[in-house]
Amino acid sequence: MQIEQILKESMEKNGSDLFIVPGAVIKIKIKGKLESIGQEKVMPEQSFELLKQIYTHCQRSMEPLMQNGDDDFSFSYPQIGRFRCNAYKQRNSYAAVIRMVPFGLPDAAKMNIPDNVINLADMKNGMILVTGPAGSGKSTTLACMIDRINQTKNGHIITLEDPIEFVHSHKKCLISQREIHLDTHDYATALRAALRQTPNTILLGEMRDFDTIKTALTAAETGQLLLSTLHTLGAAKTIDRIIDMFPANQQAQIRVQLSMVLRAVVSQQLLSAEDGSLIPVFEIMVVTPAIANLIREGKIHQIDNAMFSSQDRGMQTMDGALATLVKEGKITKEIALAYAQDKTMFERKLRERKAHGI
Repeated sequence: MQIEQILKESMEKNGSDLFIVPGAVIKIKIKGKLESIGQEKVMPEQSFELLKQIYTHCQRSMEPLMQNGDDDFSFSYPQIGRFRCNAYKQRNSYAAVIRMVPFGLPDAAKMNIPDNVINLADMKNGMILVTGPAGSGKSTTLACMIDRINQTKNGHIITLEDPIEFVHSHKKCLISQREIHLDTHDYATALRAALRQTPNTILLGEMRDFDTIKTALTAAETGQLLLSTLHTLGAAKTIDRIIDMFPANQQAQIRVQLSMVLRAVVSQQLLSAEDGSLIPVFEIMVVTPAIANLIREGKIHQIDNAMFSSQDRGMQTMDGALATLVKEGKITKEIALAYAQDKTMFERKLRERKAHGI
């Protein structure tokens, strides 16, 4: 059993993730559903051997996996593709989930990422957040935005990722890509160093702890454009999450700071379309003076209403975007309801639209 052949087959089938778990048949996720590769269950010694082949190929020590019980890294095979691997120990055996990352950069139009999202990359400074659950396509959206900057601006882009997924080439910009644990110790350390490397744009893979969020807010104040992610859904919840990371006696100051540096919040989910494919749906909030004032005054719960009344400025709510996809026949009403933020209100609006023939 050779890992190279398994990865090649997974890519040829347009899989998104490969699962190697002892006691089960190797599975690949295609359009959100798991399918088997072969019929034989993988035994613990076989899963360890497959992992060993990966580590040998990318000349990486297995010591972090042995000591910590998990390891996250990226690797590539020529003519096959790039991969993000999370190897881990379970029931005293070794398993892995491998994300497929095809060579080259994603095409925003083919990925159904709207222009209103990509155009946010034209902003000169401040903070743009792309949020959503794991596997919703945040990395793909950010890669498209970084490529837009790389093609249209002149400057230095620094990406801090864990691990690196999409590889960017130098275009109009110089681009430095740093992998956490391989090129630097952690996000906060790398971000502080980045401020001394004359960046124009910083991509911060994830704002996962207090120290990183605090440093990111400071970085966004110094004149660069900073893009990052959070595992939240919705602009209001994202802003609340950032503020709640700070002690109560600092939260008023953070609201003021956030109101000045935050430029936009994009939240996305990945849904099953009518044709069996996966389609992303986006909520887009652009920070207007009115929304900045709501953040500053702690009236975060009013942001959804402010977004609804400012849709002519490129904003859209998640439920509004879902309703549009239902109207266009791209997703079913049942799928839309499952992902709607306010299910009761959403269902009522759908009935009203149907009654008025909209």
